[in-house]
Amino acid sequence: MQDQEQWIGIDVCKRWLDVHLRPQKQSFRVSNTASGIRELLTHLCPPEAVARVILESTGGYERSVALVLSTLAYPVVVINARQARNVAKAANQLAKTDPVDAAILAWFGEAMKPPIRSLASEADAELQDLVTRRRQLVDLLTAEQNRLSGLRGTAQADIAAHIAWRKDRIQQLDEQIDTQIHPCQPWQAKQTRLMTVPGVGKVVAATLLALLPDLGQLSTRKISTLVGVAPFNRDSGQKQGKRAIFGGRAAVRQLLYMAAWVAVRHNSVIRVFYHRLLAKGKATKVALVACMHKLLTILNAMLNHGTDWQPSNSDGSQSAVPASSFA
Repeated sequence: MQDQEQWIGIDVCKRWLDVHLRPQKQSFRVSNTASGIRELLTHLCPPEAVARVILESTGGYERSVALVLSTLAYPVVVINARQARNVAKAANQLAKTDPVDAAILAWFGEAMKPPIRSLASEADAELQDLVTRRRQLVDLLTAEQNRLSGLRGTAQADIAAHIAWRKDRIQQLDEQIDTQIHPCQPWQAKQTRLMTVPGVGKVVAATLLALLPDLGQLSTRKISTLVGVAPFNRDSGQKQGKRAIFGGRAAVRQLLYMAAWVAVRHNSVIRVFYHRLLAKGKATKVALVACMHKLLTILNAMLNHGTDWQPSNSDGSQSAVPASSFA
């Protein structure tokens, strides 16, 4: 066993895993396959001697190695690639290669000690894949519908047939998502609770379950930052810049945007809040982002307290959740 804790950085691509061990300053490469992961394990200290294993989120290519290491009790953390790149820039590390990136990840782990979070289970990952695939098909369907009016004859008929196929496939995916959620009682209960809120339908609820499993477990500030609807300051000296949202989970934010538009029309709490902001001179999009934030806050508090949506009071306020939940 090593006298010092080991910090491990793994740069992931489709074919390879580039690994850097710190403080040993040892680097090596293995294939991103089952045999390569077994070879990787022969180089590592026992889990109790490893402080962190840091990987970047790489479009799912990191999933296999992360699950194997996590199952063996290694402290695995998957971070946003932007975080590691910003650390490299701060260290004036201009070169970018896979071994350099692995070394930066190991250094990031030792310097920042990011918190360890549980990884998605196989069932969670499958639901995430289904929801993601549905979103991809919806985007492709929109593109095809935009092309339809500019074509004639056979080409237009081909696009129309393609549109019909995509609509049918989206419907099948909706059924697969329902099948994935139905056997899991906690998922089913959460989906039913979320859908009691006017503006939140089955698609939005399933997306929140799949892509925002932290909903109901974090504070308002943290969950808003995670989604990317928390405005950040842009101040320096005497200059006070405009607050703006930044980062976060774009797929969740996109669905929340559509849910907020529906809620402005059909949810008395959000509608009153929206028009109050407009009356104060806020721009339409600013008011809508504020509605997204408020809607997310309500959903987070409902799951945290285990309460359903309640009809609003005469002034448009909603009393299903204690006021302290919105702090």
